Amino acid sequence: MSAHPSPRSQPEPAAKAPATHAAELPLVTLTGWGLYPQTQGQERRAEDLERITQGAVLSRGLGRSYGDSSLPPPGPHVVAGSTLADRLLGFDPNTGVVRAEAGCPLWRLNRVFLPLGWFTPVTPGTHYVTLGGMVAADVHGKSHHRDGCFGAHVTALKMRVADGRILECSEQSEPELFRATLGGMGLTGHILEVEFRLARIPSPWIWQESERTPDFETTLVKLQEAKTWPFTVCWADFLLSGGYAGRGVVMKGRWAQPGEAPTQQPRFHSAPALPFALPNWCLQRWMVSVFNRLNYWKHGAAVRTGIIHPETFFYPLDVVRYWNRLYGRRGFTQYQCVLPVDGDFARHHRFLQRLQTLRANVFLCVIKDCGAEGKGMLSFPRPGISYALDLPISRDTQALVDTLNEFVIAEGGRIYLAKDAFTRADHFRAMDPRLAEWTRVRRKWDPACTLRSAQSVRVLGDRP
Repeated sequence: MSAHPSPRSQPEPAAKAPATHAAELPLVTLTGWGLYPQTQGQERRAEDLERITQGAVLSRGLGRSYGDSSLPPPGPHVVAGSTLADRLLGFDPNTGVVRAEAGCPLWRLNRVFLPLGWFTPVTPGTHYVTLGGMVAADVHGKSHHRDGCFGAHVTALKMRVADGRILECSEQSEPELFRATLGGMGLTGHILEVEFRLARIPSPWIWQESERTPDFETTLVKLQEAKTWPFTVCWADFLLSGGYAGRGVVMKGRWAQPGEAPTQQPRFHSAPALPFALPNWCLQRWMVSVFNRLNYWKHGAAVRTGIIHPETFFYPLDVVRYWNRLYGRRGFTQYQCVLPVDGDFARHHRFLQRLQTLRANVFLCVIKDCGAEGKGMLSFPRPGISYALDLPISRDTQALVDTLNEFVIAEGGRIYLAKDAFTRADHFRAMDPRLAEWTRVRRKWDPACTLRSAQSVRVLGDRP
């Protein structure tokens, strides 16, 4: 693999200092992207991941998992902050195989490789995520029906396992550990380096086609018809009632061919940031309802086609950094589940009806088509349709999630741990029969479950 030059963020002055002993690290407040829950912990950050993962209960990247999967258990536990270990280590232009440290952010990869005609084969809905986080959550995106999860394209991992050893794992070397780490939420070992294959692209621009849908049935039909496109996604309005509920905009995309794309490279801009968390009362149901109506009618009745910026297509919410602060200090959770499709959409209509009966404040709903189940032992997607619902935190959130989980279990679906903050242990066991095999592999490498998180305490029964 030949070396490839890469830009690098300016390290903080303290980054080159030796790793601080746990007793000397201050307690800081840590939280996920949903701003709920919050916990006290100690974060050790430096450029040397091999050093700072010693004795840490968990590795933490940019904190873009929504709930508590990147948070330490209650108590003064140390997490290893990976974001200063962000170097690109090598790139083979003949095969597209790239190797980088686990703290390398996706946005840097895109800005280095897009102009060279390469792109990550699977991307989540934000580029503010590290490679280690992409592996731990085995992220998926708008192309899951065609390209699967990110783990399908990972060729090797360098890891520190619970007993302190540093090893390389892949499909050829320690394949059980490799597959348990894909989607294993960082609980099988500290991810130090990631090697994966980039995808060749004909141009760095996206050709998009979008159309409005008048109701939920049409939304689902159009989404299924769009499977011939490489990228599909739908925004839907779940705050409406009656026949209009679930109407939305279905978007399809593909990489533009050189003859139809602009000749210049896309320009990347720094997004403005929301400077502080808004008061809790600032975002109300009626406000979101008005915004949804305006967004729907703004699109117009005609099918819209054209060239758009890749960041606009893949990362629409990243146009404002820290947009999560819109929800105020109370925070929000994202309930993401996948439900099977068995010839019709009956269970999906029942899902929408259940949300309406509960008067759930679904402030954002993103729907995606999911393809075959991946090789990650706990990877989220399975064949069906996934729903990602942003819900402001309230006193009723736990009861709402409990009710939705009971529905998902009965309908043969499951939830995404990278977004979860409320699922109970018995519900997760009931919805994912793969858990027993994953637990066996985890215990093989970490019998005492020394690597753990606030989420693993809540969902898996780990000790605090």
